[in-house]
Amino acid sequence: MGFFRTGLLLAVLTGLFMAVGFFIGGQTGMVIAFFIALAMNIFSYWNSDKVVLAMNNAQEVDERSAPEYYDTVRQLAANAQLPMPRVYIVHADQPNAFATGRSPEHAAVAATTGLLDSLSREEVAGVLAHELAHVKNRDTLTMTIAATIGGAISMLANFGMLFGGGNRDNERGGLGMIGSLMMIFLAPLAAAVVQMAISRSREYEADRGGAEISQRPLWLASALRKIDAAAHQIPYDNAERNPATAHMFIINPLSGQGMDNLFSTHPNTENRIAALEEIAREMGQTGSGPRAEPAADAGPWSGRQRGSGGPWG
Repeated sequence: MGFFRTGLLLAVLTGLFMAVGFFIGGQTGMVIAFFIALAMNIFSYWNSDKVVLAMNNAQEVDERSAPEYYDTVRQLAANAQLPMPRVYIVHADQPNAFATGRSPEHAAVAATTGLLDSLSREEVAGVLAHELAHVKNRDTLTMTIAATIGGAISMLANFGMLFGGGNRDNERGGLGMIGSLMMIFLAPLAAAVVQMAISRSREYEADRGGAEISQRPLWLASALRKIDAAAHQIPYDNAERNPATAHMFIINPLSGQGMDNLFSTHPNTENRIAALEEIAREMGQTGSGPRAEPAADAGPWSGRQRGSGGPWG
């Protein structure tokens, strides 16, 4: 995403945080909110990955506890010329995955047990390549900070609603209680719109980057189709409790039963699949599934056969 977009996101979300503080406690509330936001930005830069992993009850694994999964990440990271990230498993039935961390040197990749159990090894590799593309593009800093501050805006808005938006109407430009309540309701939606706008373009970029890392666009296309179908049928409780993290996943994990899914953080899945199929044609690959035939010189995965000891062995 680059430093400019990261800075812009921080500025917008910090401004929203201060605005909610202003409508709750006037100028004093805005000043307090500013210092809280400043501290939160610093904290998020260094610790937001830990917060997001904790929110999802992620457990770190290694080559002994999850050899196949770990080895797949290691080979894809080498192909992407990235440092080996930390590898996590989330015990959740919904197939999904996300990446986090402030830089490629401090990155983590997490996949749910539902993803590892229900998708083929090729499809899992396609998903992990997508997440490593986020790491390579340095999207993960933006995603984790947006999740932390977006969640804080929602909590602060709920706090303001609980206490009725304060009672210092003159400091709020005469908007009074109605204006305060409008701000309290609209601020979380505005934060969601910011996340949505950045997430949509980021996902297309990571899809292409993942296709380049794995050299198999159709593996990811097949995985997206399966994950999207499962996300509407299998709830992901952690994401429902912490909807501000929804934009971090490869597919929106929210069931759509609440207002938090009013603005989708992801582009249409069929459009993403169509884009990946076009990339596959550009690479000279045919077929429509994870075992589609690659071009003769498709890359480091082309020589891998079952039983060879590779990630899908």
